[in-house]
Amino acid sequence: MPLVQTRGAASAQGFGEFAQQTAANYIEDVFSTYLYTGNSSTQTINNGIDLAGKGGLVWLKSRSAAYAHYQIDTVRGNDKYLSSNSTNAQATLDYISTFNSNGFGLNLYGNVNQSGTTYCSWTFREQAKFFDIVTYTGNGVTTGRTINHNLGSAPGMMILKVIDLAGDDWYVYHRSIPTSLLALNLTNGTGSPPTTPNTIFGNGSTTVAPTSTQVTIGGTANSNGYSYVLYLFAHDAGGFGATGTDNVISCGTFTTDGSGIVPQVNLGYEPQYILAKRTDTAQNWYVFDVMREWSMTNQRGLSPNTSGAEVNFTVPYFVPNATGFYGVDNLFGANASVIYMAIRRPMKVPTTGTSVYLGSLAGASVSISTGFVPDMAIAKTRDSASPNYVGSRLQGNAVQLRTSATAAEGGFGWGFSDNTNTFSQSSLGSPVIDWIFRRASGFMDVVCYIGNNTAGATQAHNLGVTPELIIIKDRLNNSNWAVYSAPTGNTNYLYLNSTQSITTSSSFWNNTSPTSTVFSLGNNSVVNGNPAIWGPYVAYLFATLAGVSKVGSYTGNGGTQAIACGFTGGARFVLIKRTDSTGDWYVYDTTRGMTTLTDPYITLNTNTAESATLGSVTTTTGGFTVDATILAAINTNAASYIFLAIA
Repeated sequence: MPLVQTRGAASAQGFGEFAQQTAANYIEDVFSTYLYTGNSSTQTINNGIDLAGKGGLVWLKSRSAAYAHYQIDTVRGNDKYLSSNSTNAQATLDYISTFNSNGFGLNLYGNVNQSGTTYCSWTFREQAKFFDIVTYTGNGVTTGRTINHNLGSAPGMMILKVIDLAGDDWYVYHRSIPTSLLALNLTNGTGSPPTTPNTIFGNGSTTVAPTSTQVTIGGTANSNGYSYVLYLFAHDAGGFGATGTDNVISCGTFTTDGSGIVPQVNLGYEPQYILAKRTDTAQNWYVFDVMREWSMTNQRGLSPNTSGAEVNFTVPYFVPNATGFYGVDNLFGANASVIYMAIRRPMKVPTTGTSVYLGSLAGASVSISTGFVPDMAIAKTRDSASPNYVGSRLQGNAVQLRTSATAAEGGFGWGFSDNTNTFSQSSLGSPVIDWIFRRASGFMDVVCYIGNNTAGATQAHNLGVTPELIIIKDRLNNSNWAVYSAPTGNTNYLYLNSTQSITTSSSFWNNTSPTSTVFSLGNNSVVNGNPAIWGPYVAYLFATLAGVSKVGSYTGNGGTQAIACGFTGGARFVLIKRTDSTGDWYVYDTTRGMTTLTDPYITLNTNTAESATLGSVTTTTGGFTVDATILAAINTNAASYIFLAIA
């Protein structure tokens, strides 16, 4: 049966031809990269995307095996698939069992659910100013036929495929090369297009740019009686965030330099996903995303035009930063013209501490189910003298720093990319405590940057509010850990790896407080040295978020006092440091106790095993209580302290 043209999440027959979807405010509502391991049975992928009510596209690919790419969408149905690495016609097989209100179900077919095989799923939900799906039946017109769409803005990129005819390519339009044509299943550049561009996205004699409501197609994309699917992606169209003006998807281009290095590309946000293709010569398409590891130490690529397994590049070719991405090494070649489609990282502000922090007791080698996407972790062997290891998804899966040492970043086996809501930890002696955090607006951010040795330099961040605690470490050199805190001010600094009290210097923060978009640096090598010698750096940023986290201070009274954090319940994680005199960096958590005064603590500035007999911090309604009875150091009379607490 021929397909009639449909627009948006549902057909014209079901909801009226010009029905509009309810606006989505956040990228998490419309896009997901979700990793899973096959089980040779059925399983449900809960990625938070409403496919049942809103519609969309699920793109499946095995990471560890050379299985095809599978594109399955709600318009064509859960039992119909196409493969971007093939010119085959649509086939019928229910790889996806159901489209759900929070994801989709998988059947037991090996290509998408083989036991022990790792997979990636990219889900694009239909939403104005982000993504749309249109299907239509060709009518043979060769002089330009207009197809309506519901994207609500001019598409930045479009992908078109005939459904019921084998041998035809996946035609790609991109706004940066509007009169050219690429194919998703080919390596071809614009110099050798798969067919004449104006016969696909044009009127037969010239290409025609799409508008916010229509796409013009030529005769090669309009053969009489054949069925087609068209995927449309927006470009810098706004429509997202609390104000409805934030961009979440960008389609652009860049040219590498003579060494093949990608220049800084400013998107106005940090990307989590990118699809890229060199256009001036033949080369693979590449997909990178932070879930599979698109980091400062290496990146893992998949190519839509091949069925090959994931390639683990041992160097980072180009990497995301707070405002876009920039190059590190040569992937595309010298003076290469490259197009891309980039998608923004998550934006939502959390409302509960359990959605961004987890304390977990684990053995030496274990995968920890977190219930959220883990982005940073600190791990410590509890009963022996050993370092506190800290790492993040942005730094890379197998590299860590030690909070008690000045040493450079090193590596052993742990990671953030086995499964979406899992942190994998190994190579530590048992028992282990893991403190696991999620990056989220208003709560916590991670920024990797390169210094410039210039006082007054600023670094962008995506916290969305003013950070109140910033911890910085040179990743590749022996260097102290610099700490800024709002209670101690922008003229002072602390060292995380030391007991020292606050010290005054303008060379750390340039006597300038951070803002909701940037933090300021002096020219001290600890935070902003000559890039030929020092850096690159990593910064961990925390802020006060009502009901979730609190950065604050208190003055000791020599006895017992309750520290109010504004939490509904009690604090589950507390970091305390005395600032007016020497003092350790104490960590308490409810995973190991915080219910009696003798529950243990760990000090981040030492390798010492946890204290089994000295505690003095307990969780209480609204925050936590400090008691000098057993450990006077955390509540000395008239002493000044800073703290970070998480509900």
